[in-house]
Amino acid sequence: MADPTPAKPLCRRDFFRRGAACAAGLALAGMAALGARRTTRERLVWQLDPRKCVQCGRCATRCVLSLSAVKCVHAFAMCGYCKRCFGFFRSDTMELNSGAENQTCPTGAICRTFVEDPYFEYTLDEKLCNGCGKCVKGCGAFGNGSLFLQVRHDRCLNCNECAIARTCPADAFQRVPAEHPYLLKDKLPPKSG
Repeated sequence: MADPTPAKPLCRRDFFRRGAACAAGLALAGMAALGARRTTRERLVWQLDPRKCVQCGRCATRCVLSLSAVKCVHAFAMCGYCKRCFGFFRSDTMELNSGAENQTCPTGAICRTFVEDPYFEYTLDEKLCNGCGKCVKGCGAFGNGSLFLQVRHDRCLNCNECAIARTCPADAFQRVPAEHPYLLKDKLPPKSG
């Protein structure tokens, strides 16, 4: 059944009002789409370049989070199994036992598991890591440098101005594309002079 009330003719004022509202809506939708595309294309996150890092300890104390978003990462393919890991043991340790007094890590984040005599596997518990870099410093000084620090993006707030980056003495923090947020030590491009 047809509607018995006839359609009211569109007056000029209503025509322009509806046209302006439609144009504003289209312009807003276009700007939102352009902004979303630009945000996706240019989205950057903070990351720590392990080649520049000097393990100053500021990652543990300067992060806005109570437990830093910077964590120690182990490039296991570079290391393998060993008897004495200087990321785990302090360099002045006389006895190779896993007592806390012999460990480099102040939070016990590095775990030592027996493999076969005389080898052990060393793994990291990132929930305990505070990002101090003491294990990284020991590994770099006496080992092969397979331990390094990275910003973990499941924890990082991606502050506009990273509190750690502002105080980093080595200028090791940089913005990297969110699509490739990690600078893995064994896959880094050559350092430019």
